[in-house]
Amino acid sequence: MKNYFLVGHPLVHHKLAYLRQYKTGPKEFRSLMEEVTTLLLYEATRSLPTVDTEVETPIGRARGKAITEKCDFIVILRAGQGMVTGALKLIPSAKVGIVGMYRDHNTLQPIQYYCNLPDNLGARHSIILDPLLATGGTANEVINLLKQEGARDIKIISLIASPEALNTLSHTHPEVEVYLASIDKGLDANGYIVPGLGDAGDRLFGTD
Repeated sequence: MKNYFLVGHPLVHHKLAYLRQYKTGPKEFRSLMEEVTTLLLYEATRSLPTVDTEVETPIGRARGKAITEKCDFIVILRAGQGMVTGALKLIPSAKVGIVGMYRDHNTLQPIQYYCNLPDNLGARHSIILDPLLATGGTANEVINLLKQEGARDIKIISLIASPEALNTLSHTHPEVEVYLASIDKGLDANGYIVPGLGDAGDRLFGTD
């Protein structure tokens, strides 16, 4: 069963095209990543439960809806840092957890070097922020970690994924929904997404 969702909004496509361009500098890259993150998060939170409520307007009372459950953002360092501001603009009350992982260049396997998660993950929705899903190994390990800490509802927001990553996640964590702007062709010999957008962390911080 498919567990990924391509967000086909024209604004997402437009902004992603500029993110991909090699001549887009760090300042513009950061702004675009924040904006695309907000648009993807809007789609990813459509299923949040609500209850009926009433509010007082300057003229009278009006019926409305109130979200009943809270969210945690789980940021994968370092590229995921570029998504936090865009996510918090939409849900400023969310707690933010940090997981630091790097990929071994020889084995392409993720290695964890840092972890600081909110308490009581099971009481809220966990939304992983990671701009690129290449092999899927890092996201897979972070999901395992969240489940060990009691997370019960997990989603991923990513700009671009490879078919290989989505295949991995559909087998290991089929219940985890992935929200994307694009599915690219595949991976090169070094495990980078083709055509992708390069190293997201380097482009965010101008270290490429």
